[in-house]
Amino acid sequence: MATKALSFALSLNDLTNNHFSSNTPHTAAKVSVFTVKCSSSGGGERPWKNSDARLVLEDGSIWKAKSFGASGTQVGEVVFNTSLTGYQEILTDPSYAGQFVLMTNPHIGNTGINFDDEESIQCFLAGLVIRSLSISTSNWRCKKDLGDYLAERNIMGIYDVDTRAITRRLRQDGSLIGVLTTDNSRTDEELLHMSKSWDIVGKDLISGVSCKTPHEWVDKTKQQWEFSKVPGETFHVVAYDFGIKHNILRRLASYGCKITVVPCTWPASETLKMKPNGVIFSNGPGDPSAVPYAIETVKNIIGKVPVFGICMGHQLLGQALGGKTFKMKFGHHGGNHPVRNLRSGHVEISAQNHNYAVDPATLPEGVEVTHINLNDGSCAGLAFPAQQLMSLQYHPEASPGPHDSDYIFREFIELMKQGKNRTKGRLHQLSTAHALDA
Repeated sequence: MATKALSFALSLNDLTNNHFSSNTPHTAAKVSVFTVKCSSSGGGERPWKNSDARLVLEDGSIWKAKSFGASGTQVGEVVFNTSLTGYQEILTDPSYAGQFVLMTNPHIGNTGINFDDEESIQCFLAGLVIRSLSISTSNWRCKKDLGDYLAERNIMGIYDVDTRAITRRLRQDGSLIGVLTTDNSRTDEELLHMSKSWDIVGKDLISGVSCKTPHEWVDKTKQQWEFSKVPGETFHVVAYDFGIKHNILRRLASYGCKITVVPCTWPASETLKMKPNGVIFSNGPGDPSAVPYAIETVKNIIGKVPVFGICMGHQLLGQALGGKTFKMKFGHHGGNHPVRNLRSGHVEISAQNHNYAVDPATLPEGVEVTHINLNDGSCAGLAFPAQQLMSLQYHPEASPGPHDSDYIFREFIELMKQGKNRTKGRLHQLSTAHALDA
């Protein structure tokens, strides 16, 4: 979707030697030439192109649209996101694997794409559904436009579709499976059959977005964006990559943590051999019940070191403690969800992206619900002091509030500090006992 410029020159002679000039004799005017430039999207993504794509939902509705990005046929779960900005962070959030993201904000693409705001090294979502595709970009960090970016990553997108009507349908009926295609040879009946034959429930989507080998993370929040004081003490954190967002790692690094990122299948025994000060279980896509190996890993780490779960990690902690999770009607996706911290009473504006939630009534005694979503009252945070455990259902590394939830990283640092002091105390007791025995 290359940008093309149209330019033309206009002089005062053009104005005086036409119908706007009078018949009264006049002296020759000085010629003054200026250039007018108009930018528009090249290629096929012009607003006047014909519809060449279809989105067929499992309820039988068919939505004609115009395509941009990649071509082909793709199946996925359709969810809506209420964020007004941040489409690039949404595109690169691994938690959207297997899903078509419908943006309720109608105008998308106007700031283009930069390479600072990516939350992972690739896009994992099934496709992007928007109302209006910007035909020009304007941002000082812009490196390319949205259409080219999606095409390079083989991600399909459609625009000129009634996103408001689809959103109302999703709110009424819940998330729906859909098929997006630019292939005119496929019939509507065939696409409808595909949508009814596929299901996201029970699928292990984590293994497809996780890293394959352990690695160290060193990148911090850039100095011009930093907003908190970095502590002096260093803590070693092992981060399980269930689809982890880069900014989670940046925030931990900015708080002075040395971070080792490990794959989703990394054994708990190997993690404990590293003797970390804390373990973080990250966000990730899909159904927590579909990854029993991850639940088993979490079980074997809880109580041994301080742990912090975010989003999918929160749900896995809930299941590992004996609780249950359930699929929500249409989930929480957006950067404007109000959450109440029940300990402080403060309300945070949070970024959320999940289709499952923990049922607090199924959790064992001693587990505290620390946060609730004010839109529907669902559980948004847990703590289990006896097991050095804390978790959030939303994303504290995001900044829609703008920094309402960043304090949670300080709380995790404090939890690790307590764990470190507790370990030192036990070692001192052991050394004292050995000295007395001698």
